Amino acid sequence: MADLEKLRNRTGAVRRSEIPKVVVAALNRGELETVNLVEFLVVDHQKLFRASRDSLSLDAQAAKKIASAIKSLSGEGITQRLSETGRAVHQALDGSEHRETVYQQMASHPSDTLRNWAAYMDAANEKLTFSQRLKRARKFAIDPNMGVREIAWMSVRQAAADDIVDQIEKLLPLARNKNHLARRFAIEITRPCGVWTRHIGQLKTRPEIAETLLETCCSDSSKYVQDSVANWLNDASKSRPDFVQELCQRWLSEHQSPHTERIVHRALRTLRKKAEG
Repeated sequence: MADLEKLRNRTGAVRRSEIPKVVVAALNRGELETVNLVEFLVVDHQKLFRASRDSLSLDAQAAKKIASAIKSLSGEGITQRLSETGRAVHQALDGSEHRETVYQQMASHPSDTLRNWAAYMDAANEKLTFSQRLKRARKFAIDPNMGVREIAWMSVRQAAADDIVDQIEKLLPLARNKNHLARRFAIEITRPCGVWTRHIGQLKTRPEIAETLLETCCSDSSKYVQDSVANWLNDASKSRPDFVQELCQRWLSEHQSPHTERIVHRALRTLRKKAEG
């Protein structure tokens, strides 16, 4: 048996063929989390579920339904596999007294893939309010694993894109949170165009809706948050260049901060290219 502690401190491989077999085996047993996208894409979800089955409070019928769903998704893209597996777990346990137990077991599992399934269990739960989604997603938003942090905002946005516009003020406490990962989550979840997920039309045409939220992080000291704010504004510049230019000019005049300057420089990159072209 490999020394898991040593494996946890590994550097991720650049190519699938370079991933040590011992790492692949540990990933598929749910003993390790992935450290980069290359490893993330090599995980065999069927093997992982079989190996993790006994650590989850699933009865035989629920486990069979979930295993069948995972098998049927083997040819799909990774995002769809994750989201549909989460949905399958939710549906298999809907109304069960063990649903929350299984959710917590997955949400705290060593495997980042199982934590992603847990996030998408909530995405599939239509009974959750927007506030409840935010509260439950926070643990994923501040997860040490970058992949889980991406799924955190994607899973909430997928389920509640319209609610984000109507209830954007509920994101303000997260945007003011002392944890920079929580702040980044609050910005990323509202990006007008987003990545690998549906666009939010109202924020593309009326980015002013999110101005207070953006303002909260306009001088953030974290580059992770700065990049998120800049990407948000870069998205908006493609449909509302006037808003982005005016906001950036105001920020530069009101905030004598290198952090604000960096955000503005990155936010205006698409508009600069158009001006130079």
